[in-house]
Amino acid sequence: MPHNRDNPPNRFEAAHIEWEGAPPPADLCVHEEEAKSALSENRSPDIGFRWSVNPYRGCFHGCAYCYARPTHPYLGFGAGTDFERQIVVKVNVVERLRAAFQKKSWRRELVAFSGNTDCYQPIEAQYELTRGCLEVCADYSNPVAIITKGKLVRRDVDVLQDLQRRAGCNVTVSIPFANDDHARAIEPFASPPSKRFETLRILSDAGIDTSVAVAPVIPGLNDDQIPEILKRARAAGARGAFQTLLRLPVEVGPIFEARLAEAFPLRHAKVMSAIRDVRGGRMSDSRFGSRMAGRGPRWAAVEQLFSTHCERLGLERQAGEAPQPPTVEPPRGRQLPLVF
Repeated sequence: MPHNRDNPPNRFEAAHIEWEGAPPPADLCVHEEEAKSALSENRSPDIGFRWSVNPYRGCFHGCAYCYARPTHPYLGFGAGTDFERQIVVKVNVVERLRAAFQKKSWRRELVAFSGNTDCYQPIEAQYELTRGCLEVCADYSNPVAIITKGKLVRRDVDVLQDLQRRAGCNVTVSIPFANDDHARAIEPFASPPSKRFETLRILSDAGIDTSVAVAPVIPGLNDDQIPEILKRARAAGARGAFQTLLRLPVEVGPIFEARLAEAFPLRHAKVMSAIRDVRGGRMSDSRFGSRMAGRGPRWAAVEQLFSTHCERLGLERQAGEAPQPPTVEPPRGRQLPLVF
């Protein structure tokens, strides 16, 4: 069970903080736990990976639309502010991942980071669990795919380059808004889009395979920004792109709608109507095959817009939420770690 940490990261120590702008409205509370396993197995046909690593539960970024919010009540917390400020840290995740890779049954399958909450949220600046896990993946020449909004991923360029050479690595930066102010209203403590485009450029220039995720697409709010996002991402070196439609599980709907009404009062009603339009009159659809894509003429137009600009820019259109990195053979003459 998670136990409260007496001294969470000091919000005034620059070495241990990554967010930008004003301090958050509620203090961070950190809970440390000993995880039984580092790897989570995905059985959803909508997701393009089987295994994922999530060093943290809850996410400081506070995105109003986050589909992972409903997981927090399982820990006895709420899906609202608790999800953003009651963060659970799996302090032994690096050791557990190494133990998993040492099993005879492990076949060096792709491991995705941030299948649930962001592995580069601000607290990673202190705990360095994501970096530790990536170092394990490099040691075992295991391919990796990462999706993040956090510019902190830049810190680990050296490890990512090592992974790129040994096994294959893809970093997808999620950028659903082209405008920093729009993003701040809905994703208040994530790195602003301008910094995320910079991150794409830094990673791409370092020889790392990068992609952009326009995720989520919120009809009536950011669908008109798709061309600009794709253009700027391609200019920053991204080679691939994918998009997903906004998902609003029961616990998430009221949180998103309240934030939308506060930030965009004049657009609130039109956006909510547009969401129902692409969801067949509903706010959400939890069925496999329908969760991340819409239907009807409006969604068809969004799909066409995305496809046209991907083709024009030379971006490979990808499916799912974590593109498979290229297969890379381990360098000859290097002994791989023993597998027991």
